[in-house]
Amino acid sequence: MTTTDASARALQLNDQGQLRHFLTIDGLDRELLTRILDTADSFIEVGERRIKKVPLLRGCTVVNLFFESSTRTRSTFELAAKRLSADVLNLDISTSATSKGESLSDTLLNLEAMASDMFVVRHSRSGAPHFIAQSVTPGVAIINAGDGRHAHPTQAMLDMLTIRQHKGGFEGLKVAIVGDILHSRVARSQIQALNVLGAEEVRLIAPSTLLPTDVESLGCTVAYDMRSGLKDIDVIIMLRLQRERMEGALLPSEREFYKVYGLNTEKLAYAKPDAIVMHPGPINRGVEIESAVADGPRSVILNQVTNGIAIRMAVMSMAMGGQRAQRGQDAEGQA
Repeated sequence: MTTTDASARALQLNDQGQLRHFLTIDGLDRELLTRILDTADSFIEVGERRIKKVPLLRGCTVVNLFFESSTRTRSTFELAAKRLSADVLNLDISTSATSKGESLSDTLLNLEAMASDMFVVRHSRSGAPHFIAQSVTPGVAIINAGDGRHAHPTQAMLDMLTIRQHKGGFEGLKVAIVGDILHSRVARSQIQALNVLGAEEVRLIAPSTLLPTDVESLGCTVAYDMRSGLKDIDVIIMLRLQRERMEGALLPSEREFYKVYGLNTEKLAYAKPDAIVMHPGPINRGVEIESAVADGPRSVILNQVTNGIAIRMAVMSMAMGGQRAQRGQDAEGQA
């Protein structure tokens, strides 16, 4: 384990090795990731009940602290918290005190003074959730809902849950991630999770301009065209072009990108006959994927959305449980 991995692990886990923050896949082992998946599995049936609630976070206050806009992620975190019986506060950053000059630290102190128990943080700057986790009062759990280009661990885990549901496990699986790898925090977290869980190969398919310079160190192979890249692939994960993060002319045009790297029925035939198609959303039809594929029988994109609620319930309940266990141990130590 590298120094970075060890540091990330120490920050995220309590003294008993239980989750207390969920910031990144870095430093987490297969046992813990499997525990998250298993816990999420147990929550799936909650969404099928007439009354979709369990009391695990009753009395807790969860604050959705989104410095970046997001409909899907914020909505699923809010639903997850409510299904766990928590009270939820959605903070509108555009009208909050931070937009009026108040520092992030002062905003957090004020929220902590309201007896908040958990912050779900989405931020355009890489490392912001880590900073918050290091700064908050002990006992407050921090969940990373996406930070800069760095990580989006709950998205990666809902993708892992979807893969496990449809493929049974990860041993022997070959997974292709296609598109804008360079700007994708989701791709980084997916690569880490797939490697930890034992996938045989993670293959990136993209033009060289949309690959990070350190791609060889990520634990994956690279292909530059769809025909060779999709050969023998079990799972295809398409990514959207993140124009809002691009600097300079990295692509000739969206039309040219779709012609070469867009997934249509013809290109899908290069993969295994039972390959599944995934996309973290939002989908840009006709840019990275054809509607016939996105809505076709091999697409599991809507399953991913459903699984997002279960994964976020799992992570939130486990992190709060880890914080409570740590508080109990600290109290015993002071007695």
